[in-house]
Amino acid sequence: MRAENCVELAMEFLKKKFDESEYFADKKSEKDYRFEHSVRVANIGKIIAEKEGMDSDAMVIACLLHDISYINEFESREEARNHGRYSAKIARPFLEEIGMEPKVIEDICYGIAIHVDDEADFPGERTAFALSVGDADNIDRFDAYRIFENLKWVKYDEMSLPEKNEHVNKVIERLESYKNLDFATKTGKEMWLEKLDYQIGFYKKLLAQIENSELR
Repeated sequence: MRAENCVELAMEFLKKKFDESEYFADKKSEKDYRFEHSVRVANIGKIIAEKEGMDSDAMVIACLLHDISYINEFESREEARNHGRYSAKIARPFLEEIGMEPKVIEDICYGIAIHVDDEADFPGERTAFALSVGDADNIDRFDAYRIFENLKWVKYDEMSLPEKNEHVNKVIERLESYKNLDFATKTGKEMWLEKLDYQIGFYKKLLAQIENSELR
């Protein structure tokens, strides 16, 4: 089977599992976010793979399926922390069914399994390919939409002006510290720094607006 057909089948499999999920049945916004996130991560992973000479189709498949276990409800933080390992268990029989090479299946499943906390429940090699699944995931989680999501989560609109000031300063400090994180590839690191600089720039502008909201 041609690799591009495997990518198409992975997309169809992801859609099917999401559509059949009882957990997502009455959670349209969560379902849409998780699906769109998976596609964005796949697009980011493809860029990394192509620039770094990796198997880009395998990377796209790994990224598409990295969060597929969200079709089920996690009843504890521990279960949520295991979602990469759960996703690998869902992905493996599908990848075997469509006839992917065993070595490629292992690479994909290991990358999926370790993308949360760098731990898998089966042996594997921490290659640049495997690590880049988590890198692509992190890069997307610091893009434009996450700014909106985070401000909504902390109920920024309900904060007093001093609370807004404190919160935004802490966010800027935290984002600056993330610049030191290691990435598996030069491409991934460059994309990461670009996203961080974008968010830092936004929050600095927001901070300036907060500070300008008091008469001097």
